[in-house]
Amino acid sequence: MFTSLIWLPAFLFALGLLIAVHEYGHYRVAVACGVKVLRFSVGFGKPLYTWRPRRQRPGQDTEFVIGAFPLGGYVKMLDEREAPVDAAARHLAFNTQPLKSRAAIVAAGPIANLLLAILLYTGLNWAGVQEPEAVLGRPVAGSIAASAGLQGGEKVTRAGFDQEPLETVDSFDELRWLLTRGALDGHDLRIAIVGENGRGERELLLPLSTLDARDADATLMQKIGVLGPWSAPVLREVMAGGAAERAGLRSGDVVRRIGGAGVRDGQELFLAIRAQVRDGKPVTAAWDIERDGQPLQVQVTPDVVQEAGKAIPRVAAAVGAAKMVTVRYGAWEGLSKGVARTWEVSALTLRMMGRMVIGQASIKNLSGPLTIADFAGKSARMGVTQYILFLALISVSLGVLNLLPLPVLDGGHLMYYLWEAVTGRSISEAWMERLQRGGVAVLLVMMSIALFNDVARILG
Repeated sequence: MFTSLIWLPAFLFALGLLIAVHEYGHYRVAVACGVKVLRFSVGFGKPLYTWRPRRQRPGQDTEFVIGAFPLGGYVKMLDEREAPVDAAARHLAFNTQPLKSRAAIVAAGPIANLLLAILLYTGLNWAGVQEPEAVLGRPVAGSIAASAGLQGGEKVTRAGFDQEPLETVDSFDELRWLLTRGALDGHDLRIAIVGENGRGERELLLPLSTLDARDADATLMQKIGVLGPWSAPVLREVMAGGAAERAGLRSGDVVRRIGGAGVRDGQELFLAIRAQVRDGKPVTAAWDIERDGQPLQVQVTPDVVQEAGKAIPRVAAAVGAAKMVTVRYGAWEGLSKGVARTWEVSALTLRMMGRMVIGQASIKNLSGPLTIADFAGKSARMGVTQYILFLALISVSLGVLNLLPLPVLDGGHLMYYLWEAVTGRSISEAWMERLQRGGVAVLLVMMSIALFNDVARILG
């Protein structure tokens, strides 16, 4: 984790943006409902920067603040429960507003995060992104994909769950999302595939419901057997000073055999490199390559690095070249797919949380700020598209988390208002205090588990 300093600005930007959007939702609806907002803060603690816009709505004099501690934010409104309010300004206080206005203000924060996710997904759909074609790499031996008869090189054209009609699969990323959903939700996936010549379409059933998918981790895709798209066994980028360059390899070289064993695709090339180690020391092997149509043979000795207590051979070269397609949608289709993806991610997040509560999913799936920071850096290094997808995913998670019925979260306050709507009276101060304490305790336990999981991932 944290192999590059890019993780810090990527993490801070993501955190600042998502918190600002969340709090802006509260602020914007509060102002629209006629509530006086005293302070809009992104971050807690000592103010690093404050300002007051010259033009504000009548009755508003909001101070905007950037705090020193970035893990959170708040919108402070005029409220009789927090400080005395002049009789002339009582109509501007939050606690004097109708129930529907208070509920709308509280719900606006999580909804703003979900709307941001829709905007990000839709923007990518409209702009178009380069994604690997849905051509399957060689499946993992003994996996569901291998047992279904897949051999690698097949192109998935359509897919659908259980008895649903099959719909077009535009890219490998879309296929991977369907596989993940099916495994975690316990739904079988039917796929239509064609051979390398694009002919002979046939359907296969992947019985994902047979998986014990308690952990949404890397082993899940290994169990399914679809680790990545098919890619040519090509060296895409040879890094200066690395083992590949020392051996005389160049970008664009096609690897045909390593140590006498044939190499059919990028995945086999990767695995063959990983096999060039014995007793923690590198093993030299003969590489048969093709360069500009001419066969060559070079001797390659990888460098060995230690990762999580394991000796990992590396040649300092990017391997595999998947065929890419541009996925772009029109105005309406792009928006509808953005809404659908946000809904699917939200529903899957809620189901996973529910399963963790009843013990059907491991609490190891909880992630904290260290893991989020790591993924922020990794996605930023992969490019703008991956970083935007990361922002959308975290924005959905933040919106869903805040809608949980915990008293310290927005969802808890909405539960108070539901009680008030049903009974006609608000929750007493004594019960409010008890519930707040319980909510804080639950939240602290969740944060502790998430932080423990982060540290466990760092330590391997």
